[in-house]
Amino acid sequence: METIPYDKRSGKIWFNSELVDWQNTKIHLLSHGLHYASCVFEGERVYDGEIFKLEEHTKRLFHSAKRMGIKIPYNQKEINNASKEIIAVQKVKNGYVRPVVWRGSEMMAISAQKNKIHVAIASWEWGSYFDPKLKLKGIKLNISSWRRPSPNSVPWDTKASGLYMICTLSKHEAESKGFEDSLMLDHEGNIAEATGANIFFKDNSGSLHTPIPDSFLDGITRRCIIEIAKSKGIKIIERKIKPEEMSSFVGCFLTGTAAEVTPVSQIDKFNFKVCDLIKNLSESYQNLVRKKVAA
Repeated sequence: METIPYDKRSGKIWFNSELVDWQNTKIHLLSHGLHYASCVFEGERVYDGEIFKLEEHTKRLFHSAKRMGIKIPYNQKEINNASKEIIAVQKVKNGYVRPVVWRGSEMMAISAQKNKIHVAIASWEWGSYFDPKLKLKGIKLNISSWRRPSPNSVPWDTKASGLYMICTLSKHEAESKGFEDSLMLDHEGNIAEATGANIFFKDNSGSLHTPIPDSFLDGITRRCIIEIAKSKGIKIIERKIKPEEMSSFVGCFLTGTAAEVTPVSQIDKFNFKVCDLIKNLSESYQNLVRKKVAA
């Protein structure tokens, strides 16, 4: 299915507190955020006209900005209201919201103390991140040659644009080899996450194992799935997981705002089944985001 390029779409984007025509939301070529990655963002899902976990996402946006030394010129309530406003203006019922914050073009060097902070929020209709047919039978991952950096070398607990460079490299490498995504290891060689989603494994007893998020994001969806699993009496084990341990797991799935709950059928030479437990968690998550059950 052909997709309209994002710079050719229509409607409005919330841009520094104004609603600007989609194709007129311009930034200067010499913006610091473009050259030096002084930029943070969020990814949010809209279900039935409402943004899921909006306050949690906005809180994380402000945390990311603070960690990057960026002071957002609005408060969290104003960003929440702007996010709601733009999905209403764009008439988005089931889609995506992308708030983004970056340093402008007043200074062009490593230092950016005097640069204006810009904020924009865009929203559009958007379906499944992975092909729905693939999600039914499970996607396939390779193991990336890139690793998540040591936590003392980057602001690892942020959604900062610079941290995603190796994710793009990893996903491109995976796709060139016929995989849908890539598993990334941490700086010590333990399993970390996929390129844009957290990961869970199911063992023979029905327990779920997931890496400790100490060098990568503790995703909002990840936390939701842990809560759902615990409510069902499923044991959650957060620990360091070595790649070779994948031979002992029978199931695997990814979690993320974009990925939602996506079953995995293969990682490198390791194979997994799309078992009933994973299907049940996915169904429960869909019920939660669409408010078919109590949150």
